[in-house]
Order: sequence, then structure tokens, then C-alpha cells
Amino acid sequence: MPENIFRYKQFSICQDHAAMKVGTDSDLLGTLAAGGNRILDIGTGTGVLSLMLAQRCPKAEITAIEMDENAVLDAQYNFKESPFHDRIHLVHTTFQNYILEHKGPLFDSIVCNPPYFDKSLVNPDLSRARARHSSSLPFSVLVQGSFALLEDEGVFSTNVPPEVLPILKAEAELIGFQLQAEFQIKSVPQKGPKRYILVYKKGHVALPKVETYCMRNADHSRSEWYIELMKDFHVPGKGYRLEAHEI
Repeated sequence: MPENIFRYKQFSICQDHAAMKVGTDSDLLGTLAAGGNRILDIGTGTGVLSLMLAQRCPKAEITAIEMDENAVLDAQYNFKESPFHDRIHLVHTTFQNYILEHKGPLFDSIVCNPPYFDKSLVNPDLSRARARHSSSLPFSVLVQGSFALLEDEGVFSTNVPPEVLPILKAEAELIGFQLQAEFQIKSVPQKGPKRYILVYKKGHVALPKVETYCMRNADHSRSEWYIELMKDFHVPGKGYRLEAHEI
């Protein structure tokens, strides 16, 4: 029986083996990412993004790829035990290999919570280092590969901190993506955004949507926006306990 379990309303996440645990990064991207009918989840980890998108998009067929064998163990269990197991296909591979080997139809939505700690010291834990450092998946490869695997008018959703926002935006614009939505997420009102949820379209966008939200009020209580955002996922009294892995 798994020991480290995080429970959502319609599924649970075993995270006994994966280096990166459930946190607000995943919750934000899982709720704000663009949905679709054929979704690719790059670097699924424990599988939480795939499961959130499966819940949000009842007709979606989801392919979840993951390179780390420890994370694959958790994702396999989580998918099997979920009510969406028949709509999620797990592939143990790198994104670089998946690009080369993919022969099926293109996707209408791609989502990735990417590694982005480019200049920090590499973590001695190899699994955690792979999950956190962009050397395992450079933004150029992520953006170019996603563009190639999307059908026309398809969307790519991702999540980055302000330190690497200009790099990701430059790569996306260079390859031909157009920004469809930008969600600027603050932890508290008096500080600047800590995360940017970006949705790019492989097609024309007349005017991108840019919105700013805050996860906590000035007194550090949960904001009404965040509670409403997570109401279909968080279990009251359990789902809000994310402080250890919060942005």
C-alpha cells in the first residue's frame, strides 16, 4: 500500500517514488491549461496533470510521457487506480525520443510543467535534478517539439517563474507560436508574480488575454479566486495543505 498519498476529489496521487511531489505548480497548470481531445503531457511525473485534464475534459485521450523510472512507477499506479485509466496512455521515454518516434496523429493540446532551474547547482539526487533542471529538456527543444507535434490551431500550455520567462517567450515567438493567454500568479498581493501560466496557439491570435491573480490574501488566508479555481479538485481540509510545496 502506498504511504505518501495526496487525495483529490476524483483521484489520488501516490508519490512514494517520484522526486517532485504534488504542489501548487501542478494545480495551477492543471486548472488553467487549455484542454483538448488529444492531449500530450510532457514529463508527467506522478501523473497529476494528466489526471486533472482527464477530469476536466471527459472526451480527451491523453498521452503522458516520462523519462524517470521512479516517477513512472507512481504514474502507473495513479493512472490504474483512477476512474480515467482507460483514457490515459503512459510512455516511458524522453521527449527527445518521443519526437523522433511519434507516428500517430498530431495533438490539439500539449501541456508541460517544465524543468527550469538553468543556473542553479545541479541537485545530487539524479531524479530530482532531471525534474528541476532545464539541461534535461532545454526550452528550445520543448518549444520546437511541441510546435511540430501540434495540429494547426493547437495549443501549448506551460508554467514558468519570472526568472526564465523571457527565455521561454523568446523561443515560443521564434518558432511561430502566438500568445493566447497569460496568467500572472502572485503568492500575496504585495509581491510580484511568482509564476506565469502561458497558453500559446499554433495559429493567429488577435488579442491575447492577460490576467493577474493572487493565491493568498494580505492576511495569508486563501483567496476566493484560488478556492474557486480548485473547488472541483481539492478535498476541503486536505487539498489546501500544500504549504510544503507551494510557490
